[in-house]
Amino acid sequence: MLNIFVTVGTTKFDKFIKAITDVDCIRVLEKRGCQHLTLQIGNGEYVPQFSKVGSVSIEYYRFKDTLNDDIQRADLVVSHAGAGSCLETLELEKALLVVVNEDLMNNHQIEVAKKLSDCGYLYYTTCDKLADTLRLMDVSRLRIFPKRDPCKYANAIDNIMGFRRL
Repeated sequence: MLNIFVTVGTTKFDKFIKAITDVDCIRVLEKRGCQHLTLQIGNGEYVPQFSKVGSVSIEYYRFKDTLNDDIQRADLVVSHAGAGSCLETLELEKALLVVVNEDLMNNHQIEVAKKLSDCGYLYYTTCDKLADTLRLMDVSRLRIFPKRDPCKYANAIDNIMGFRRL
């Protein structure tokens, strides 16, 4: 795991950014072979105050038009549990660890993360358990997320509407 990408999407999730940049967490990443940690910190108030811990270089930014390049370069993505971020990462066949924001009211994130984890597509955790999860998870056991077939949706609509294929 040479490159790790962290994203909070468009949210403010300072607790997550503080947890992933905690020295204990960085040491776990270093032991796992991480050399470069890129953080997308969104609207958060917390800004990491260092650019290197041990052999791990750290950079951050708030927003980009697309996260695709960062996800493509990553050996592991550590993301908030937004459905869009999860699906984008899984569709690019990247190892994914999702960090659920327990402070959200009516939190659907835990449901999305748990279902995708139960299917073997990702791991999920909370900020408090992040370092332990990073230490123990085995990304080689994750399953590849199935590719979408846009024709299935069109065929289902055609069937509902009674259209016949020519």
